[in-house]
Amino acid sequence: MPDRTRTGTGTRRPVERGLGWLRLPLIGAFGFLYLPIAVLVVMSFNASSIPFVWTGFSLQWYPTLASNPQVLQGLLNTLVVAVAATVGATILGTLLAVGLARYTRSVLLEAYSLAPAIIPDLVLAIGLLILFTSIGLTLSLFSVVLAHIVFGMAFVAAVVTARIGQTDPSLEEASRDLGATGPTTFLRITVPSLAPAIIAGALLVFTLSLDEFVIAFFTDGPRTPTLPIVIYSMVRFGVTPEINALGALLLLVSFTVVLAAQRITRLTDAL
Repeated sequence: MPDRTRTGTGTRRPVERGLGWLRLPLIGAFGFLYLPIAVLVVMSFNASSIPFVWTGFSLQWYPTLASNPQVLQGLLNTLVVAVAATVGATILGTLLAVGLARYTRSVLLEAYSLAPAIIPDLVLAIGLLILFTSIGLTLSLFSVVLAHIVFGMAFVAAVVTARIGQTDPSLEEASRDLGATGPTTFLRITVPSLAPAIIAGALLVFTLSLDEFVIAFFTDGPRTPTLPIVIYSMVRFGVTPEINALGALLLLVSFTVVLAAQRITRLTDAL
């Protein structure tokens, strides 16, 4: 018979046990996912020009990477796209979430609005390419921004919709009853109450846009490659220590953004 403990209400429940034999596949899964990333980070400090032969510790590949004009231009293009897509997707995604939660109860419409987050990237990229070509839009950073807004706003809408379910709609009703207009109620009541989700959604879109490859590859022009496309063009001729250093930097940026999102969300909730 399993040991049981008594809860505060007088009922009994089984004592939780360890993972037991499940630890082995769990450790294997984590190793499969994160061991290659750890090797990449370690090898970014390798003194050898051969990417996966360790000869000593060195930081030489980071200054070398910083002096590569192709990488710097790709990074600039990526930042432009990520910032613009984050702003556009956050605004549209928030409005979409509020509209779905407050002004309609259509399950079909909600499914269509969240579809870009579920559709495979390849299918979405081909569809956007066909759309841009059919309307005569020249492929450039602008087309990449539009494409990233399409799938980014779905993620923002999903995060904000979950937050709306935890807010009290009577606050908005009270604001309107006291004479506030719709825009005033939205800006002074709705937005502050949804701020943690809006910030989390914005940072999520930024990280997704920062390293997104498939959609950018199909919707970008040849003269304005983003950083993932630049990395792809470099990797085709073999992995170099510069690629390891660049991957380590991107990993650092992603971790920093995620930690910042968690910190900002906690501070906003506390306020």
